[in-house]
Amino acid sequence: QVQLVESGGGLVQTGGSLRLSCATSGSIFGIKAMGWYRQATGKQRELVAAITSGGSTNYADSVKGRFTISRDNAKNTVYLQMNSLKPEDTAVYYCKADFSGGHEVWGQGTRVTVSS
Repeated sequence: QVQLVESGGGLVQTGGSLRLSCATSGSIFGIKAMGWYRQATGKQRELVAAITSGGSTNYADSVKGRFTISRDNAKNTVYLQMNSLKPEDTAVYYCKADFSGGHEVWGQGTRVTVSS
């Protein structure tokens, strides 16, 4: 069974940077894509960025040019580098793994707070 553990959240000022990590453990065979999602208070969870097993990436328009998703296969870890942070980036950030069999696994989330 795959487990995802996010880390790297915290409090940062507007314009600052954070790097989130999503460490995977267990049977990672069959993961076709990994994604970062976020959920702000009172809002629906939304996709922030995703990376496929082939290395293709996509981003929400709101974070293009500021956030970068990457992965380290040797460490079974996916990262989200967040630069030029804005107060509207404040949310709980979740990592998700999508499997070729159709199921998905979520992490527990890490909170990011951007102060103005």
